[in-house]
Amino acid sequence: MKAKELKNLSVKELAAYISEYLRKNDIEVVLTGGTCVSIYTKNKHVSLDLDFVVTRYIDIKKIKELLGKIGFKEKGKHLKHNNIEYFIEFIPPPLSVGEETVKKIIDIKVKKYILKLLSPTDCVKDRLAAFYHWNDRQALSQALMVCKEQEVNLNELKRWSKNEGMMNKFLDFKKEFNNM
Repeated sequence: MKAKELKNLSVKELAAYISEYLRKNDIEVVLTGGTCVSIYTKNKHVSLDLDFVVTRYIDIKKIKELLGKIGFKEKGKHLKHNNIEYFIEFIPPPLSVGEETVKKIIDIKVKKYILKLLSPTDCVKDRLAAFYHWNDRQALSQALMVCKEQEVNLNELKRWSKNEGMMNKFLDFKKEFNNM
């Protein structure tokens, strides 16, 4: 795909394209973070970075080299393309939310590509982890946005929160959830 064509992709299409491009080069990634929130809320939340977790250990230099072939350059801990406003970051495995490994990955078809991403419930866990551990109120708002737009498993969120030792903050989340 040419740089001009990349510029015209939505964040969801760009994530799917990058995921497919890497998969064709034997690298599996799963989208996490704020872009998952963007996808699940139909862009009610806008994220300018695409966070991918690599599913198996691989030298990050290989990913940088591959993406360099389509115009991405290293900029700090991110990769950036001159024609695209989004930053890309790759996180080493394991794919986890808080202290727990993610067990269910969702595949969605985006045009002719497949994008792997966290389930809505795990996306909420990911955002709650930022709220729980760093008191990130914006992440709490993002978790609530996903809950408003998607079906999530509240019992699973409660179980996970208890295992994280964060029942007090889960109750804060639940109070705001009930007020939506």
